[in-house]
Amino acid sequence: MRRVVFKLVVSCFFLLSLQAKELDFYVSPTGNDALSGTSPATAFATLERAKQAVRLAKEGSQDISSIIVFIKGGDYQLDQPLVFTPEDSGTATMPITYEAMPGETVQISGGRRITGWTQGTNGIWQAFIPEVKAGNWYFDQLWVNGNTRHRARMPKTGFYQAKGFPEGIPHKYDTKSRSFQFAKGDLDPQWSNLKDVEVIVYHYWMDSHLPIQSIDAKRNIVTFQFADPRQFSDDFARPWHGARYIVENVFEALDAPGEWYLNRGTGILYYMPCPGEDLNTVEVIAPVLTNLVSFVGNPLDQKYVQYINIKELGFSHNLFVLPKGDSNGSGQSALTVPGCIQMTGARFCSFDNCQLNNIGSYAFQLRDGCTHDCFSHNTLTHLAAGGFRANGGAVGSNTLTQTGFNTFTDNTIGYFGEVYAAAAGIILMHSQGNLISHNLIHHGFQCGISVGFVWGYMPSISRDNIIEFNHIHHIGQGLLSDMGGIYTLGVSPGTVIRNNLVHDVDASAYGGWGIYMDEGSSYELIENNVVYNTKDSAFNIHYSREVTVRNNVFALSTDALLQRQRVEPHISVFFENNIMYWTQGKLLTATWVDVPYTFYIKATPPRTRKMTKTFYIDYNLYYNPNLTVDSVKFGDESWAQWNAQGEDVHSICADPMFVDASHYDFRLKPESPAFKLGFEQIDMSTVGPR
Repeated sequence: MRRVVFKLVVSCFFLLSLQAKELDFYVSPTGNDALSGTSPATAFATLERAKQAVRLAKEGSQDISSIIVFIKGGDYQLDQPLVFTPEDSGTATMPITYEAMPGETVQISGGRRITGWTQGTNGIWQAFIPEVKAGNWYFDQLWVNGNTRHRARMPKTGFYQAKGFPEGIPHKYDTKSRSFQFAKGDLDPQWSNLKDVEVIVYHYWMDSHLPIQSIDAKRNIVTFQFADPRQFSDDFARPWHGARYIVENVFEALDAPGEWYLNRGTGILYYMPCPGEDLNTVEVIAPVLTNLVSFVGNPLDQKYVQYINIKELGFSHNLFVLPKGDSNGSGQSALTVPGCIQMTGARFCSFDNCQLNNIGSYAFQLRDGCTHDCFSHNTLTHLAAGGFRANGGAVGSNTLTQTGFNTFTDNTIGYFGEVYAAAAGIILMHSQGNLISHNLIHHGFQCGISVGFVWGYMPSISRDNIIEFNHIHHIGQGLLSDMGGIYTLGVSPGTVIRNNLVHDVDASAYGGWGIYMDEGSSYELIENNVVYNTKDSAFNIHYSREVTVRNNVFALSTDALLQRQRVEPHISVFFENNIMYWTQGKLLTATWVDVPYTFYIKATPPRTRKMTKTFYIDYNLYYNPNLTVDSVKFGDESWAQWNAQGEDVHSICADPMFVDASHYDFRLKPESPAFKLGFEQIDMSTVGPR
């Protein structure tokens, strides 16, 4: 009897699985929310209505294998963000997908078209915006026919420079400052709406956005509406050197094609068109919504937004203006800037093949409790800040708030930091177990990839993150200092950086590094990377503990190829089987020396041991085509002196025999002497999106 019942139950499950089906809904720009939405002919008009229909359909979901909302091509202007809560979730056996109709382009906008233009004098057009005059709307970004347009600025090219420090001579970089002295004629107290004029200061590794309070034309001193957390020096390398800055939203500077100015008092937007632009026909978009999509779960109550997939949708035009009192200079990586798409307590959700373009903030922001989410094959371009920002509960927080085990693969992130220059392409703060793989990250002004957010050797959530097969280039671009193509911060056991191609990293004064291990970066593996064309060293350690660096090619830095900035009483790095190729500058810089220290051994009874080694370096290949072996310098030491100290005793100075170093092909020919040292060929053919 039991056997008969078992067979009956199995048969019932089999029949149910045969009957399970996909349920489809449709959305169209020409749809109607009063219709059923179950066919293209009865499509809904809004995504919000489709979301409601999905909720209702889930109530009788026993025979549904998946729910797909197909969105017909066209433009969709949101009047409020699309918010997903736990009630909108799918399941592992019934995922919910929102995707574009095959072959069609969907563009979801948080902006509004500006119309009602009239032509004034000097070729400048203007439009009245009542909401701006009423104080209900203000924006500092504008797009014309899909292209970013910039506020009227001075100077038109290059920068002004702070000339003095009226609050005292700078002595510490994090000294709060509210004023600086300027060169005569650079700033004018007679400018229209002076308190709406903004000075953007580029100093250290950040950009500060400061509205003017007053200008003293007699003493040439500008005072801001609030203090910046940093002094107005350029950077550590030049502490007495005034910072560079530009001035934006100056009506009197509105004289170049493509510039605009918004008068908060009158509500009038002014625009000088580019050649061929007719304001009666072009599309002028200003942002309205701060974020376009929100996943709102409650991880502490274990109420998650789950199994929702977003595919092949376009997003653009979101609004972010720094709140009063926030200059964006309080930290690093523009962390006061939120995301266009915001996620809290989201699990097993995905964004695939989406396009985020003309974004007024970070593209994505992952907050507490986001785990096992996937972001793949997305294109993120022309971003005011960065691409992805993930953070969660730090050490000591409830584990339900911790974020991790997410994947960021095959994405393209380009032309980022266009307003908030300090932003990173991808930044993982307090987050663990993530995969950052096969991404193309290019043309930013700070770090390409940044992992970790604890200074020094304090405990950190950041661990077991994998950074591999990424192509990162044109980072820094000479605007800021102190950045890396790949940057790590703090203790991070199990983190691996491998098979990445990093090149063309350029800083303003110092710190254009390829791979940069900042304060306390420890217990990480760096292998099989190719790094070249960096202003400063291709590989840099601020200070670290037991980092393994092996089988990398570090080439063609301008200043020095390798740098270790601090000696500490422990092993900082195991450096072996690497190829160093340089044609200018130094090979090593900073502190590649050993010091005596006492090493404590846990035992019964406890023991101590005297040590001198603070790094191990061996089995490497060094080559500078312009130097003989005898003229190669390891810091101040000759090759013979370096070997006599026990360093690089098995290493060689020899031509590595690259396939074509002049064209940055650092593959090795079969007869390369590096193979005899144990070096393994590095394959860069699969880096970047697949």
